[in-house]
Amino acid sequence: MALDQSFVGRTYPPTPPYEVGREKIREFAEAIGDANAAYTDTEAAKALGHPDVIAPPTFVFAITFKAAGAVIEDPQLGLDYSRVVHGDQKFAYTRPVRAGDRLSVTSTIEAIKSLAGNDILDIRGEVHDASGEHVVTAWTKLVSRAPEGA
Repeated sequence: MALDQSFVGRTYPPTPPYEVGREKIREFAEAIGDANAAYTDTEAAKALGHPDVIAPPTFVFAITFKAAGAVIEDPQLGLDYSRVVHGDQKFAYTRPVRAGDRLSVTSTIEAIKSLAGNDILDIRGEVHDASGEHVVTAWTKLVSRAPEGA
């Protein structure tokens, strides 16, 4: 069953703040195999003009995807998450994510399309720090596969 087009433009409340920790950044950089010193060494990050270590660009996915859960779990939307695959991801940064940031995400449904029985859902996550400064916008594309035989 196609998702309801009237949900396009719906915005969900901001998430509680997520505090970005140095150790989480280090663990993430290690997990993706990125040895950039700005991710683990405060002095290296400061030499590049940052107040503390910064996170790899894809670090924010964990925060924005969790925030997209409000959309995914909205019973009125009717998305069958067991049929969902991650279709695409992109980010537009105002500044890097830094250790010590307290980030909140506001998710908005940007588009719903149906193609060959599949529903494609585009979610935009606006990430702001505790002072309200924009940090990054993340776009997540989810594809809900059509039921077999449909």
